[in-house]
Amino acid sequence: MKKITFAALAVIAVALLAFAPGENEKYTTLAIGDKAPMTDAKMKSIDGKEYSLKSLKASNGTVVIFSCNTCPFVLQWEDRYPQIEEMAIENQIGFALVNSNEAKRSGEDSMAEMKKHASEKGYDKVPYLVDENSALANAFGAKTTPHVFLFDKDWKLVYEGAIDDNGKDASAVKVSYLLNAFSKLAKGEKIDPSNTKAIGCSIKRVKI
Repeated sequence: MKKITFAALAVIAVALLAFAPGENEKYTTLAIGDKAPMTDAKMKSIDGKEYSLKSLKASNGTVVIFSCNTCPFVLQWEDRYPQIEEMAIENQIGFALVNSNEAKRSGEDSMAEMKKHASEKGYDKVPYLVDENSALANAFGAKTTPHVFLFDKDWKLVYEGAIDDNGKDASAVKVSYLLNAFSKLAKGEKIDPSNTKAIGCSIKRVKI
């Protein structure tokens, strides 16, 4: 019988922590058809400006992805952020990344680290917003990083869940849930599936 290595134990520990119940369970995730809350709330971005979701809206709607700097699941998927931005623009959909990890704001998810990380990963032109006190995440019922919410032009939720079906390997993706939803939304067609399972690390809220 092979011995379990320290590295393997570390991976298991991270996985267990990522899915551990806690503050996230207090908040109910928006359902398809629900209207987006807090669209007027202004949040600071890595470019030094403040944006509300309403100010980022495009003619066909807006996509919000809850993200962060260090979660292994974000690190797997974030190479797709530039493509998501490109396809959002092409389909006239606004795009925002939101960092709600309030419990890590003085460390790995500080504004300084957000700027550095986005620059290193090539998406520093995307609005990457600080969600103070996890207020937007709480209102949306966002659970993980990443967690996707796509709204139509009337701020009704039309897709919620994962970016695609393979975070580990972009070349092995079989279904691009979000990009398909962009296309369907722009064409006024039904989005199917409209819900998928958001897989990631728990949002690091401050315990109350």
